[in-house]
Amino acid sequence: MDSSYDFHFAHRSRVKLSQKLYAEALSDAEKVIELNPSSHLGYELKHAALRGVQRYDDASEAFTIMLSKLDDAPDPQIRQLRQQYVSQSEVEDAIRRAIHAQLENAPLRLINTITGHICDRNAQINTFAESTEYKELLHSLVMHAPLQTELIKEAVAKYFSWVMLSHRWERVEPLLHDIQDRVIYDLSAVGTVVKLQKFCKVARDAGHHWAWSDTCCIDQNNNVELQQSVNSMFVWYHYSALTIIYLSDVPPSSESGALANSIWNMRGWTVQEFLAPKIVLFYQADWTLYLDNRSHNHKESVSIMRELEHSTGINARALVNFRPGTRDARKKLRWASNRDTTREEDIAYSLFGIFDVNLPVIYGEKRQKALGRLLQEIIAHSGDITALDWVGQSSSFNSCLPADISSYKAPSCTLPSLSEGEMQNSVSTLRNTVAVESASKLYILLEDLSVPRFANARLQLPCIAFPLTEVRRSTGGDGDKCFTYEVKADGLQDLLVTTEDKLVQFSPARRTRQTFLLIRPWNRYDLELADFTDESQSVDDWPDELGDDELVTRGLRLLVRLARPFGALLLAQQRGGEYKRIASDNEIIAQVRDIASVVDMMDIRTPEIL
Repeated sequence: MDSSYDFHFAHRSRVKLSQKLYAEALSDAEKVIELNPSSHLGYELKHAALRGVQRYDDASEAFTIMLSKLDDAPDPQIRQLRQQYVSQSEVEDAIRRAIHAQLENAPLRLINTITGHICDRNAQINTFAESTEYKELLHSLVMHAPLQTELIKEAVAKYFSWVMLSHRWERVEPLLHDIQDRVIYDLSAVGTVVKLQKFCKVARDAGHHWAWSDTCCIDQNNNVELQQSVNSMFVWYHYSALTIIYLSDVPPSSESGALANSIWNMRGWTVQEFLAPKIVLFYQADWTLYLDNRSHNHKESVSIMRELEHSTGINARALVNFRPGTRDARKKLRWASNRDTTREEDIAYSLFGIFDVNLPVIYGEKRQKALGRLLQEIIAHSGDITALDWVGQSSSFNSCLPADISSYKAPSCTLPSLSEGEMQNSVSTLRNTVAVESASKLYILLEDLSVPRFANARLQLPCIAFPLTEVRRSTGGDGDKCFTYEVKADGLQDLLVTTEDKLVQFSPARRTRQTFLLIRPWNRYDLELADFTDESQSVDDWPDELGDDELVTRGLRLLVRLARPFGALLLAQQRGGEYKRIASDNEIIAQVRDIASVVDMMDIRTPEIL
């Protein structure tokens, strides 16, 4: 006889035996109740027997009667047994609280992988309340006091766990109205419907009740829901039990490198869809695992992470354990600088979760305004000026910001570093050549500067300013497209600036009314101060009030750094007194002429930039 037949026959036999035993137990319980109707014992046995055959409604009734018998018992010792049990209403309240906490970070709609129906949160909760899992949980918890809240959290988290899909949209995808009130498994298996069906089956086979796909689980025509979804999506991916990444253009049995070349790796939204989750699995076009890697989490695969690190420029640590926030803004902007989105505003919206910002979603506002609002929020929230480090065209939102995220493609401005030994030698030299009191005063002055303020598309930027004394058009350049200028500024070495803008030429002999500045945007790091926005630092790490000797030393160290080359911005004053940035086609690297005269030429101001 076939062994599988033996197994199923044995299983059916055990089920029949169990049902027979519970039926006998139920009969015994009825006899006990008949013999002593006022005792709780018969109802306790009846509750256990009814629970065994999954007659949960009848079991609830038996349990309620059992508790009343205990409460009404004349014997105090019998009444005290009531303390061993938890009331059903108390358990139900605890389960409701656990569900609310679990769904707080869950998508608004999910597909039931068992039934194939799409459900809102109320439907999800109702499905759970009618499930065997819920009823068994409820009846197991009432039997043991005190209430086991951790067991409730574990059971709720397991039932309501969801799987997210990350994929590249095709030309036609099933939308919410295509699957609402229908069973997705019954839809015609054509086109991208197959992708949705396969995804849900993979999620179901992995033991998860719920699945989410952005194409059909968001009402694209509901602006309020769309707004909430865009701002919550990073959280949904982060708290998912699993994120499945489907590579539709990676054929079966592909070798390493196919992931890096997939169109999925070029899309804007997929940055957060990979960084946010804790557990991800890559699937090829035929829904087999990429590189046949059968581990439970591809973030633990050294080869896959190395491939992604090389192709995205995102370091392996961030790929595996990313933390959202506005720190290291320039680096995060570069991650998205070579990616595309179908809707032009999405290149900014897809980064909301990465920077942990919550902003209005306004489709139709166009790319520059969407990106400008994001960058404004980053700078206003963190004071991080690295977002000003770009080369390209200025945005119409604010001239200090780029018109396109591709302006961050180039690595950030990196200047020669200074070793601690070189720093100490320079400080020793300065003690004999500059007035140390002046260095201390400059340190205090810069320490008191406020952080950059960005609001209503206007930037208040603390800086050290160097007024231009001469601007001459160079003979080189690219005809009418680019212009190269020889620039002189007070206290700075001469330098060249290449820009698409035509600058007013002037010299000491030919003055101009318009004021031009080369500025060094102020950065607290140059003071060697603790970064108060760094969550890893405690209050104990913050510096105490400086003594005179320490203040002098810090002042001299500051002078050494100020004498080093720095990335400068070129500003042109406008009629109202505000300034606009002149976008450059190359990094403007400036340097002071004489370290000994640094203190004397410090022009510290906070211009308003439009």
